Amino acid sequence: MKQEIYIENLKCGGCANTIINGLNSIKGTEKVNVDVENSLVTLTSNEATLILVKEKLSKLGYPEVGDKNTVLHKAKSFVSCAVGKVNK
Repeated sequence: MKQEIYIENLKCGGCANTIINGLNSIKGTEKVNVDVENSLVTLTSNEATLILVKEKLSKLGYPEVGDKNTVLHKAKSFVSCAVGKVNK
């Protein structure tokens, strides 16, 4: 089923790259897309996998809108951003 998740801290294509690579590593996710302009992640997954997806996003520094967005999340997002730019 198609899922949409609005996230915090998304800044650029480097961030998007990190998110796509991170989510593609989760078994059961397909068609991962990141809309940087709207801070939106879309993918195909089931409900059980969606929990893992949201946990992975948070660990990368991109929590879902409405979840806690701590200083640690923001710091992780800057690191993820830089890594995403390097690993294009």
